[in-house]
Amino acid sequence: MSTKPAPAVKQFSEDTIEKKVYNLVDSLEEYIPIPNDRYRLSFGLYKYVLGDGDAPNVLVNSTKIKIEGIEKQVLANKLTEEIAKIG
Repeated sequence: MSTKPAPAVKQFSEDTIEKKVYNLVDSLEEYIPIPNDRYRLSFGLYKYVLGDGDAPNVLVNSTKIKIEGIEKQVLANKLTEEIAKIG
């Protein structure tokens, strides 16, 4: 029995909105320790930047992410400020 190699993954360019949003959320690793939670939040924020999703203060509550060492409202404010710089 043999296994096939994993498919190649094409990384986003550093100047794309997707990469900027995902890097923003990854920079908050100390507050959001679980990688899947960061991915879920990043996707929601990406949709928000495109004009199709909820605001960061709604996403922090609705994505059910585990937050450590910071209040939800403070995290939402940080995300709002940083997203404004991106979008």
